Amino acid sequence: MSGHSKWATIKRKKGAIDAKRGKLFTKLIREISVAARSGGGPNPDMNPRLRVAIERAREASMPSDNIKRAVARGAGEGDDAVIYEETAYEGYGPGGAAVIAEALTDNRNRTSSELHQVFSRNGGNMGVPGSVAWMFQPAGIIQFDRKRFEEDALMAAALDAGAEDFRVAESTYDVVTAPDQLEKVKTALAAKGLESASAELVRLPKTTVPLDGKAAEQMVRLMEALEEHDDVQRVWANFDISEKLLETLVAV
Repeated sequence: MSGHSKWATIKRKKGAIDAKRGKLFTKLIREISVAARSGGGPNPDMNPRLRVAIERAREASMPSDNIKRAVARGAGEGDDAVIYEETAYEGYGPGGAAVIAEALTDNRNRTSSELHQVFSRNGGNMGVPGSVAWMFQPAGIIQFDRKRFEEDALMAAALDAGAEDFRVAESTYDVVTAPDQLEKVKTALAAKGLESASAELVRLPKTTVPLDGKAAEQMVRLMEALEEHDDVQRVWANFDISEKLLETLVAV
């Protein structure tokens, strides 16, 4: 699988999400509010994006009251006058790996300037809109722990539920779906007792760039610096670093 799949797995394994829970909650609240304000409305049953955002918040152990307030704010019931704009910043990391940083910002020029510096300081360079987006395709990813499930049975169940692909990573089985089929496939598998470790909408790279040594170290520093930025919600990249090496490089 891509670097993102391994990256997410290592982050969960090392507890990096819990270690930075305050910053994560802020980003999740912002995403929930924007999703509730979007065309799908504040009802998660009718708004797939909001449903996924709420699920991510629950996985991060966000209190229910915080989630409800974020939805209400997005629906216009709160007193938060800040309007966030959705945008994506594209560029290249060490070794030529493609990178996309999705952001929610109230000042596009400020965010652009700051991320330009983040790329430059970590061995990368920011490109123009559209420079790398074509290297990714929207998809849903449902991950399962390889130690808990039998490959053939899980693959058969996933494809029967409507999955588009089934991939074997170093420590997970990754069920790939169309974006609008993520919840349907996840629910169908759960109904068969196949509980996933995670499920999310992603940008799936069409090709990957193998990285090792110094380039791998710089790439991890770039990913972490981008994720640390207050306006950045998600970071996608097409690097391929071994899971063993990632475990030694990812900070908590």
